[in-house]
Amino acid sequence: MLCYDGKLSFFCFIVAAVIAILPEVLLRLELNVLQVAVRAVFLGYVFGIGIIIFLIAPSSWQMFGVYITILATFHYTEFLSIAWINPSTLSIDSFILNHSIAYGVAACSSWIEFVVERQYFPVMKESSFISYFGLILCICGEILRKLAMFTAKHNFNHIVQSEKMDDHELITYGIYGFCRHPSYVGWFYWSLGTQLILQNPVCFLAYTMASWKFFHDRILIEEITLLNFFGQDYVEYQKKVSTGLPFISGYKLNL
Repeated sequence: MLCYDGKLSFFCFIVAAVIAILPEVLLRLELNVLQVAVRAVFLGYVFGIGIIIFLIAPSSWQMFGVYITILATFHYTEFLSIAWINPSTLSIDSFILNHSIAYGVAACSSWIEFVVERQYFPVMKESSFISYFGLILCICGEILRKLAMFTAKHNFNHIVQSEKMDDHELITYGIYGFCRHPSYVGWFYWSLGTQLILQNPVCFLAYTMASWKFFHDRILIEEITLLNFFGQDYVEYQKKVSTGLPFISGYKLNL
């Protein structure tokens, strides 16, 4: 059995060898593999930092820790879900970290509002019924979205498809029997929940309007495509099941 000094020397030897070899290993990896690793490490780090903030930070910062943990979980599980259900479409974009400029601006705006309001009204940012309701909304939205993805399986794609694949099916069972766009419904309420967690009144209103507009337009485009793909079958499906989002009826053919 190695003594303490022996174990220490062995540990240091292995760490030094790994540090020496690692740069060369990374250079030999495919760029895509490295990019996946970097994003996964980043999201895992953010997830951990969020938990630490919640556990040890002042009370006015704790819900920000919950928020960044929820954010990291959402983006990582998007990639992981696609890797599971539809690996042929998997890419760096599956993390949806670079979803759009508007998405980045919205996120940054929520951070700025939180910091500014905490500076002047710290009590406003302490955990409350509102922030925990937002957490529940995020969890429910996340579950709904992932349930939709795993129900649709290979039919799910982050990008609206313009061409029908041979194995593309119209999914009307499971969660799709309750609403036509459960993944959008989940994401919509998840986004609102993040602002309730932060107790950001301004961004909550802005997120509500921006998210509604985004999904309204997205659903119109997607349903035109689905009508082209599935014709009368999709028309009948529209008659039976709503979109699931408030005041969004989708694209209807005038027959």
